[in-house]
Amino acid sequence: MGIFNIKSKDECRYDCISLGEVMLRFDPGEGRIRTARSFRVWEGGGEYNVSRGLRKCFGMDTAIVTAFADNEVGRLIEDFIMQGGVDTRFIRWVPYDGIGRSVRNGLNFTERGFGIRGALGVSDRANTAASQLKRGDIDWEAIFGKYGTRWFHTGGIFAALSETTPEVVLEAVRTAKKYGTIVSYDLNYRPSLWKGIGGQEKAREVNREIARYIDVMIGNEEDFTACLGFEVEGNDEELKELNLDGYKKMIREVMMTYPNFKVVATTLRTVKTATINDWSAICCVDGEFYKARDYNGLEILDRVGGGDSFASGLIYGLMTTGDPQKAVEYGAAHGALAMTTPGDTSMATLREVEKIMAGGGARVVR
Repeated sequence: MGIFNIKSKDECRYDCISLGEVMLRFDPGEGRIRTARSFRVWEGGGEYNVSRGLRKCFGMDTAIVTAFADNEVGRLIEDFIMQGGVDTRFIRWVPYDGIGRSVRNGLNFTERGFGIRGALGVSDRANTAASQLKRGDIDWEAIFGKYGTRWFHTGGIFAALSETTPEVVLEAVRTAKKYGTIVSYDLNYRPSLWKGIGGQEKAREVNREIARYIDVMIGNEEDFTACLGFEVEGNDEELKELNLDGYKKMIREVMMTYPNFKVVATTLRTVKTATINDWSAICCVDGEFYKARDYNGLEILDRVGGGDSFASGLIYGLMTTGDPQKAVEYGAAHGALAMTTPGDTSMATLREVEKIMAGGGARVVR
């Protein structure tokens, strides 16, 4: 079944382009940030992770729109992006002032958590090149009109970076719609990002405006509540009980409020401990709900990026099959696999994703 009219591959240079900040992630492994003497380094960013997953796991042609201060740290992040196969031609390079007084690159210190100790993230990203992007900095006409992309993805993390980034998102999504590009958006509410620029009230103002241009809206319960003002009735996180009927009721209200949404999708996560979660997902199309298989008791190595990998799997499924049931299964399986490896980005292969979708287990492959 076809959900929307996606442009053909021969019309476009890219399958998907993302807009968002890419940071350098410092990972203390099994230890704590506060006591670390060494870190593993990765690249990561909510919107970028989606295009990287589409490229590395699903073999699609993708690119990232972002900005870096032109110094060795920026070039290191660029090198990570190139290793991930994501096209870097749309990166905006900003002259570096020598000490980061006026522009810098974002850093993200993240510990994974274990058992009763939850994951912890400490962002160091104020005054970054990406956060200073403003309307007119990016040639969206060239991106969507000259190069062309079948899909465009961005989200609430980038929109929260500064007073100017929401205008960049709006400029992008309006141009995408002009050229018939499908637009997805992950609400990805981060209280720390909105705290200094108006809090939840500002988050709702910004995201409600952006939502008018979105075809595929992605988020979890907290995202829909904080960013759009919808709530799941009867969901008790403290008791670790998931009210699926409440989720469905909320999503129906969301789609009635925003009839432009062709698909609304949400992950379903019950946190038993930092390393044991129940995991699944649902999506809604034309009032019909499609639920992925349950991954109960999922053992997690690093939960960061699980939602982004869900989004890339969902997008792949929608683009290649047009079947919402298959799409939500791709998303849930890819997200589950991504949380079994370290770093923000997926290390899974398409074969592994489809094996898990088919009910395959964890027996050794020889």
